[in-house]
Amino acid sequence: MASFTRSWFPAAGAAAPFLIMSTAVFLAPVQMAAQATSGIAATAKSTSAANPAKYTPPRLADGRPDFTGFWSNNTATPVERPASFKGREYLTPEEAKTVEKASVRVDEKRVKGAPCAVQVRPGAICPGAVGGAGSADVGDYNAVFLEDGKRVVSTLRTSIITDPKDGRLPPMTQDAQRRAEADAAHQLDHPFDGPEDLSVADRCISGSGTPMLPRGYNNTIHIIQTASHVAIAAEMMHDVRVVPIDGRSHGGARQWLGDAVGHYEGDTLVIENTNFNGKRGWPGSNIGRRADEKMKVTERFTRTAPDVLLYQFTVEDPGLYTRPYSGEITMWPSEHPVYEYACHEGNYSMPLILSGARAEEKAVASKRATGR
Repeated sequence: MASFTRSWFPAAGAAAPFLIMSTAVFLAPVQMAAQATSGIAATAKSTSAANPAKYTPPRLADGRPDFTGFWSNNTATPVERPASFKGREYLTPEEAKTVEKASVRVDEKRVKGAPCAVQVRPGAICPGAVGGAGSADVGDYNAVFLEDGKRVVSTLRTSIITDPKDGRLPPMTQDAQRRAEADAAHQLDHPFDGPEDLSVADRCISGSGTPMLPRGYNNTIHIIQTASHVAIAAEMMHDVRVVPIDGRSHGGARQWLGDAVGHYEGDTLVIENTNFNGKRGWPGSNIGRRADEKMKVTERFTRTAPDVLLYQFTVEDPGLYTRPYSGEITMWPSEHPVYEYACHEGNYSMPLILSGARAEEKAVASKRATGR
């Protein structure tokens, strides 16, 4: 776990790690396809996902739309739009097939400890990246554990981000950029001073996040509905949100995933999340002192086909970004249930990481004292 944390902390101005992973896989196989179709107005969309009003979802006993079951948001579509598709919101069907075939080949070629396609800092090791020779670095994953998306979203969008229209996250505020740079510098010099220097995920506190974006693995969610609540259980790090839908207002407690309240708008479930605790760290790393107390995330769930759950979100985060942003993912029914995510039982990794750091410091001090 130690090298995983240090390798993936984004340098100032660098893209978040989950953006690097998804964009790198998406960009390479469609470069030639993009050039070949640059003059085509690629407006191909999945009819079911693009026209949700034409589909009538199954109903619960109380008449509400039925979202219950296991769903996966795993996709080959990147969070941000690659430069090769600048100005284009949608893939052609042929490009989508190329991406999906290439995603399977990437997974087959994945090797442990290969250099990152886009390094977040000099010498960084990218967990399970493609190509190159293995390394002695520890704490990363190979293809057995990773879960790269094999399908693009059924809308054929070139990015999960839908607004801004360029498919990119908005700029960070000057204050957020300054704080991110300070946290990045501190992390490089003091990676293991104490537990708080490791990420929220490394500490097994929370892993899924809000909004729910695809990750390297464990992308299954379980939705359970009752007359008064909706429960959303994420496979990643056993995060569970219990969302009241009985008309109550937000509570006062600040939480890791926010304080959620929901309601139905026709056949769409709307969930508003506020009161985040400001302890998650920076996007993609969960390290540092990111303040997201002012963040609000609005999520919308709509079944647009028997096998499609359209998940849309809008993030208002004035403490981090200069403007709100929105995105959408099409989820598919999962072939597997959500298995228990034990993380590291008893958090035994934490004392091992910290004791290893103390041993390294002692060895360095001894070497300096003896001159050997």
